[in-house]
Order: sequence, then C-alpha cells, then structure tokens
Amino acid sequence: MSIRKMIGLHPNAKANPALAEAAHHLMYCAKMSLSCADACQAEARGPEAMDMTQCIRLCLDCSDICEATSRLAIRQTGNDQPMLRELLELCARMCEACAAECERHEHEHCRLCAQICRECAADCRNAAASLG
Repeated sequence: MSIRKMIGLHPNAKANPALAEAAHHLMYCAKMSLSCADACQAEARGPEAMDMTQCIRLCLDCSDICEATSRLAIRQTGNDQPMLRELLELCARMCEACAAECERHEHEHCRLCAQICRECAADCRNAAASLG
C-alpha cells in the first residue's frame, strides 16, 4: 500500500500526481530528518566531537514542517489551496536549509538526510506549482 494509492481512493479525490508524490516524500523526509537529528545527538558526544547543535535544530524543524505539510497534503475534503501552496513553499525552503546544513557534515546519516531533503524540496515546489 502506498500513500499515493490511498489518496486516490478518497471519494473526493482529484488526480494530482505532483501532490501525491510530494505527500510521499514529505512523510519519508519527516522521519529521516528526525532520525538524522537523533544520530547527530549521538555524534555530538565525545572530546573531539563537532558541534552538531545547528544540524540537530534544522533536522528537527524540518521534520516538524514536513509532518505538518504531509498532513495537509493528504486531505481531500474541503479546499484550502492557497494555504497548502504557502506551506509547500515554506517546506521546500526548510528542506533546502536542512540539506545545506547536513551537507556540511561527513556522516552517512547526514548525507542521506540531505538527499531526501533535496528530493522533498523539489517535489514540494512541483506540488505548489500544480495547485490551481
């Protein structure tokens, strides 16, 4: 089962593949950036550890914004496209900021987080542009 299929099964569903793809990546990005923040907390321990405070903060903020955006993106009842468009655009900016911070670190979890954040940002921009 995929979120794309679930969205399509809604009685009020209007086909919007860009929004469905964004919802898919938003859910993954929320969880991966949360996981990256947790891993960064572990990396921040030890005498030679790099200060991961900003990376943790941006990953947590990204997770929260992606989670909220995914929740609005999957709702098919009613209509608030202007607000959803703004939230998608904000989320794209947040994902880009998180990716840029994660790219400053050599940890594999940061590399993966940056990758999903870049993909999510692109999908959010595509979804925002697809809204009427």
